Amino acid sequence: EWERKNIDERLERISEREKEDMDERLERISEAVIGGKHGEIEDLVKAAIEDGLDFDSIINDAMIGAMDVVGEKYSNNEIYVPEMLVSAITMKKGLDIINPLIREGKKEAKGKIVMCTVKGDIHDIGKNLVIMMLQGAGFDVLDLGVDMTADKVIEQVIKVKPDILGMSALLTSSIPVIKAHIEAIVEKGLRDSVKIIIGGAPITEEWTEKVGADGYAPDAGKAVVLARRLVAQSVNVSAA
Repeated sequence: EWERKNIDERLERISEREKEDMDERLERISEAVIGGKHGEIEDLVKAAIEDGLDFDSIINDAMIGAMDVVGEKYSNNEIYVPEMLVSAITMKKGLDIINPLIREGKKEAKGKIVMCTVKGDIHDIGKNLVIMMLQGAGFDVLDLGVDMTADKVIEQVIKVKPDILGMSALLTSSIPVIKAHIEAIVEKGLRDSVKIIIGGAPITEEWTEKVGADGYAPDAGKAVVLARRLVAQSVNVSAA
């Protein structure tokens, strides 16, 4: 009885040490993303995978958690777009290690999303940040690029059948373009088949309601939360 108890205690101590080691590896990855240490991230992610850490922990707990911190720092004006972009690039380099392994394992995406910047607007930094975050959260994202006409957007909605269409605009003059794109989607009879989210500096909750979108995210982290919620709603409606 005493010997069995001794073995159990030793196994428990080993398990605790392993958990501490795993937590430490995740913490290092998180710190690398927050600090924009893109020269270190690949080795850290590879080492974590070799040590048996699961992809979800690396992506969600370490990298997405880190970008949540980055997003909060940005919202509080503690950092600015260049620092946020470096962190996002760092995360993407880590994801580039994991994504091929996920595809090999045929892990199902959490949803399909088509993203673009609308006609007349060529800004894409914010859009690209959102795409990186969505991919990190497990979504399958198709980037149509910038200056997208309604016809091209509709063509891809029909072809890809995404759960969500995301449209970005940095210019105030692009807001009516978003509205026109949504109206064109309605005219084609596609509105009920896709959720629409919008974002960009001039976008507000009030404008979101005016243009008839399903949601608005002020930053990349909140875009992930919004996408998860909308996909979950679609799944629940389908199940009902």
